Amino acid sequence: MKTFTDPRLCAAIVDRLTFNGTILETGTESYRLAQTKAKQQRR
Repeated sequence: MKTFTDPRLCAAIVDRLTFNGTILETGTESYRLAQTKAKQQRR
């Protein structure tokens, strides 16, 4: 299942979520991203 099928809609949502916010980059890979990649490679 895909949550955001329209790239423009996804960009608009991210834009609104990050407006006037502070994005912190920790320099580490996301645990969720790593798990998703590992799951996809197992298929």
